[in-house]
Amino acid sequence: MSALAPVLDHAVINVADRLDEAATLFRRLGFQLTARGNHSLGSSNHLAVLGENYLELLGYEPGAADLRKAIWTSPPGLNGLVWKTQNADEVWQHLRERGLESDQPEQFYRPVTLPDGQEKQARFCTVRLKNGAVANGRSFFCQHLTPDAVWQHAWQRHPNGAANITDFVIAASDPFFAAEVYSQLFGAEWIKRTEGGAELAAGVARIRFLKPEAVLAEYGSLPGDFDGSPRMAALGIRTTSAERLRVSLMAGDIPFTPVNGACQVKAEHAFNLALRFWC
Repeated sequence: MSALAPVLDHAVINVADRLDEAATLFRRLGFQLTARGNHSLGSSNHLAVLGENYLELLGYEPGAADLRKAIWTSPPGLNGLVWKTQNADEVWQHLRERGLESDQPEQFYRPVTLPDGQEKQARFCTVRLKNGAVANGRSFFCQHLTPDAVWQHAWQRHPNGAANITDFVIAASDPFFAAEVYSQLFGAEWIKRTEGGAELAAGVARIRFLKPEAVLAEYGSLPGDFDGSPRMAALGIRTTSAERLRVSLMAGDIPFTPVNGACQVKAEHAFNLALRFWC
């Protein structure tokens, strides 16, 4: 049995050189975004900070395309499944035992201005699963060395009422094949069979491995370049107010479809990933 327990830390959306466009779009979707952050590794981001987890729009500014170029080769849209850890060194040893290790833990930072005006460094230590372990994206663990530089109450208030990511969806013609690496990582007991695929609990979220038809039925769309291979494809997000969500999407001129008490936003309107908001 694995010593690790899966908890979703954040979801990474690859926006490459389209940071401005992506930030504008996600604000229209009703998210409050943090100011542009610039990592010591060369990438840049905006966050939509939620309760237990968050969304990260990850890209690069002009002149920085070569600094983390391996990331930008992934398809645009959802491409990073990130787990919480309190000890990146222990995770790396765990990965070594299972033949899943990549490079040793890596520390980096980005300057941040807190809501009260205080200047601080948000510091992190991450450890990745080996290259090729996850199709069409990455999965890694993130140790927040300065969690208060991310989870600020003032940043957790969103016009659309977003509270947490509750579903991280991986579409695959063979869901159990897509889930196998996480069975190896956390233990087979974490993977539960469900209608249309499989899932594992990850804190307030669940990671779902679904056949394409199941994703279409529940989320309304797939990434435009989906080819049947395992692909991070959709997010479910709990909101505290259906009315705030509706007003926010309408104000942002975002097309949406009410389905069974939830609202679907198709991938073509959310940077190549489908969104399903629910109360």
